[in-house]
Amino acid sequence: MGPMLEVKGLNKSFGGLRAIRDVDFAVREGEIRGLIGPNGSGKSTFFNLLSGVYAVDSGTVVFDGRDLTNSEPHEVAAAGIARTFQLLRMFTEMTVLENVMIGYHNHVKYGALAGVFGFGRVASEEKIIRDEMMEVLAFIGLEDFASIPASELSIGQRRLLALGRAMAMKPKLLLLDEPAAGLSPVNVDNIMLIILRMKEKFNLTVVIVEHILKVVMETCDRISVLDHGVKIAEGVPSEIRDDEAVVEAYLGREMDDEEVKRAISA
Repeated sequence: MGPMLEVKGLNKSFGGLRAIRDVDFAVREGEIRGLIGPNGSGKSTFFNLLSGVYAVDSGTVVFDGRDLTNSEPHEVAAAGIARTFQLLRMFTEMTVLENVMIGYHNHVKYGALAGVFGFGRVASEEKIIRDEMMEVLAFIGLEDFASIPASELSIGQRRLLALGRAMAMKPKLLLLDEPAAGLSPVNVDNIMLIILRMKEKFNLTVVIVEHILKVVMETCDRISVLDHGVKIAEGVPSEIRDDEAVVEAYLGREMDDEEVKRAISA
């Protein structure tokens, strides 16, 4: 069986700057894959190409046997790919539960007209959805906050809500864009645990872009490394930790190699 996600020869330029250069990237079903690299390495651009935010200059993106190259974001979502964003995008005036229910909108089976007239079947389905979304909130630890405005959540809780909203889309592949950004060490550990539990419970395949190397080193099966838009390394965490090209890309040669490796490990 081939990979669930297969990217071949991906290229993207902005003006004269090549942000992504001939990147190949394949993810097997059930894998947690990390994507790391120093600032400006092309990680976010790569995610934007996968999720349809940016158009591809050349190369192909195939997911679950379907060519998604240059598909619109809603087409990518409909194919089974959900994505969280580095910048927390949520409807702050809506409740936590309503935010999660928005993630479910692709699965609502009744029409808008039926919703206006409040047919019994619609009310019944609405309750089923609401109950299911409450289960999602319970899973990520936000059940007690369901009825409060999302604006009242802490940064850590907003990160969890972003996960919950992506889970509500019932994806096959989940793209996590810096899920631990801005979190305290305790909350970093919490979100790592939830990602692992989420992958098992919902049978997800996950790709994580993250600056906090502890997250990818301790949760990912394999890691790919970008530097200046080029994939410079790929392998299991121990291989990446000891890769001289990765060490140099992150910190240059100013530090002793062992000191650099300890920093990456931490």
